[in-house]
Amino acid sequence: MRSPPASTPVQDRRVRRSRAALMRAAVTLVAERGTAAVPISDLAEAADVSRQVVYQQFGDRDTLLLEAALDLARHELAPHLTDVAQAPAGRARALAVARHFADHRVFYRALMTGSCGYALNRALTDLLIPLNRQVAHLLLGERLDPRTSEDLATFLTGGAAAVVNTWVVEGADPLDPEELTDRLMRAMSFVAATVRRPAHDEEHDR
Repeated sequence: MRSPPASTPVQDRRVRRSRAALMRAAVTLVAERGTAAVPISDLAEAADVSRQVVYQQFGDRDTLLLEAALDLARHELAPHLTDVAQAPAGRARALAVARHFADHRVFYRALMTGSCGYALNRALTDLLIPLNRQVAHLLLGERLDPRTSEDLATFLTGGAAAVVNTWVVEGADPLDPEELTDRLMRAMSFVAATVRRPAHDEEHDR
């Protein structure tokens, strides 16, 4: 059996353009209709490609919607989630998260309540957890073994994600990013004070 011919630079550019067009179409149509149940034919038409291209590049609609959400988050949100050691304040990052989800509420709510909700939650956790690994290290340094440090980062990410998810799905219109940021910062301050207390108490007892 012969191997398939290698793709050319022109073909690669076409693939990138069609993928980008499909992801833009997914965000636009889901936001306009308020549902993730957008027919593949409508997505293909909006991106000016064939249905076959959708299946070739994404396999199914849920995968396209998930990739569109991740592409949106990577381009609009991730640049604001800088290294915690260099960022001016945790509040700025939390506010960036709140504003991003408020700006794209209809799109994210449709996905969170649809068939790809679980996959979206996992994917966003994977995107955000590196930042919370840094937070865990700053809070406790070498006091935690690697497994517990990873568990703490996952706990911080998952807890914040649950708060944001509920806010996006059930929050009253219009969403208030400042109010959510205040809630997240209060919760984070409590966690930070709690995990730091043992070290402080040990020094106090000496």
